Formats: sequence, structure tokens, C-alpha cells
Amino acid sequence: MRLAVMGVMIVSLLLLLFIIVRKKIGFGWLTAFGTHMVLAALGLYLVNFSGLMPEVYIPLNPTTVGTVMVLGLPGVALLYSLKISLMG
Repeated sequence: MRLAVMGVMIVSLLLLLFIIVRKKIGFGWLTAFGTHMVLAALGLYLVNFSGLMPEVYIPLNPTTVGTVMVLGLPGVALLYSLKISLMG
């Protein structure tokens, strides 16, 4: 089972690299992705430690940073509302 999962991951990585090389996408997308990830983490950090919402702490993990990367500031509001609804 573990070998099959590893095989699928290796094949998908090779196909992704093939698409990047074939389409001449380049690695500019990596800079944009990294910038969005840093800004999302910074936004969550500022919300957590600014004192705007002292009763709620939104952890910095791949799920929350990914949500904010995709949804932007509404993603922070979504995480905040989920945290409030699950707390009580």
C-alpha cells in the first residue's frame, strides 16, 4: 500500500514537471505562490496578535494559511466564524 502511494506521488511529480517544461510556464508562478503564502501567514499573525479578536486564536497551519491564500480576507472571516461557532 505504501509503495503504491509513493509510486503515484512520483508519477504525478514527473507529469507536473513535464507540463511545466513543455508549456514553458517557467517558475514565475512559484514567486507568486510564495508571496501569497507569506501574506496569508502574515495576515493571520496580525489578526491573532493585534488584539482585534482577543477571544479567538486562529492557528497558523497549512489548512488555515491555504484557506486565506485562496479566499483572501473573507477567508479570515470564515475561519473566525468557524472558530466562534465551534467554541460554543
